[in-house]
Amino acid sequence: MDQYVIKGGNPLHGEVEIGGAKNAALAILAAAVMADETVTIENLPNVRDINVMIHAIENIGAQVERVDIHTVKINGTTIHGFTVDNEYIRKIRASYYLLGALLGKYKRAEVALPGGCDIGSRPIDLHLKGFRAMGADVRVQRGMVETEAAALTGAHIYLDKVSVGATINIMMAASMAEGRTTIENAAKEPHVVDVANFLNSMGANIRGAGTDVIRISGVPKLHGTEYPIIPDQIEAGTFMFAAAATGGDVLVKNVIPKHLEATTAKLLEAGCRVEEFDDAVRVIAPAKLRHTQVTTLPYPGFPTDMQPQMGVILGLSSGTSTITESIFENRFKYVDELAKMGANIKVEGNIAIIYGVERYYGARVGAPDLRAGAALVIAGLAADGITTVDDIYYIERGYEAFDEKFRKLGGEIQKVSSEKEIQKFKLKIVS
Repeated sequence: MDQYVIKGGNPLHGEVEIGGAKNAALAILAAAVMADETVTIENLPNVRDINVMIHAIENIGAQVERVDIHTVKINGTTIHGFTVDNEYIRKIRASYYLLGALLGKYKRAEVALPGGCDIGSRPIDLHLKGFRAMGADVRVQRGMVETEAAALTGAHIYLDKVSVGATINIMMAASMAEGRTTIENAAKEPHVVDVANFLNSMGANIRGAGTDVIRISGVPKLHGTEYPIIPDQIEAGTFMFAAAATGGDVLVKNVIPKHLEATTAKLLEAGCRVEEFDDAVRVIAPAKLRHTQVTTLPYPGFPTDMQPQMGVILGLSSGTSTITESIFENRFKYVDELAKMGANIKVEGNIAIIYGVERYYGARVGAPDLRAGAALVIAGLAADGITTVDDIYYIERGYEAFDEKFRKLGGEIQKVSSEKEIQKFKLKIVS
């Protein structure tokens, strides 16, 4: 089982290049099968979830050509199956995007119920509500979601709760439905906008993405396109917070600063200096981080995917801070692991009360999920001594070359697969 072993205490300095947004790419890969021609997708992150989705698309008959690790060509005209199920696809949350894509194009789909990180309840009832409103018959049985429709027709759909997944799934299906669909209380996240832009580049007619009302006029067919994925705001935020936690100075390149406003605001409150450029941000840490309060909210609020990383920062801040988690109820799983490193955090319901400590100390910890795992790596980079992070397959689901990027910034981190390699790393550090 692979692990990261980290020698902390080095302030991170230098430049880091951010890859494509995983959450946008997963939906765009699914949507690509809806075209009647070849679609080229660029700036794909080379991470585990992306490769699982590409494999699933191949399995239903689509032609897939990996031009390079960040570019793929997909042609869905050869699709011959509408059942998506294997042990890997069940482990990723975004498997449900193939429901909207296949239902929209072929009027039928059967997809395994989604998996992903155990960060709390993430039902897909709003997705199914949208499909039913457009005339689809939907059944959930034997761990599968089955959808079928003689025809899809436009509908007025109000989402009872802001849901990125439901917004994107309904948007995909509605793109090839007859008539006009309106989604109210739609999610406004950057990757919702990116998927809408991608569909429009294939000939869809979607207006209002990025607002809480999206209007879709269905079209009979979609054509080929070439499309680059937007930069990953969560990867960018993770490196920004790593700079702050380690007392560093890092230029984070290939980003859209507008997408990072909530993250930037909290770094400023914590005492960091943040400089914005056209496609980069620079984070310069203060001598001592300040306490602040954070509440996670749908975009443009503070992202729940940045909450564990924020917890690591606040754990090293002066005074007492609070984090209120309003999205997922299991997002504080990292707290027990961080406590092994000396953090002083008390969780009451959906609120974490964080009493700042002077420093963290190296320990053996396990990544409970993707973002919590990234947060523990940041803690290890800031800590005194050696930290070992187990279960890094969670981290590799969403971060490409994570250890390599930190090494280029001066972080002492190595991916290992045995106790012997850990000891070798320790000996190298001592010498």
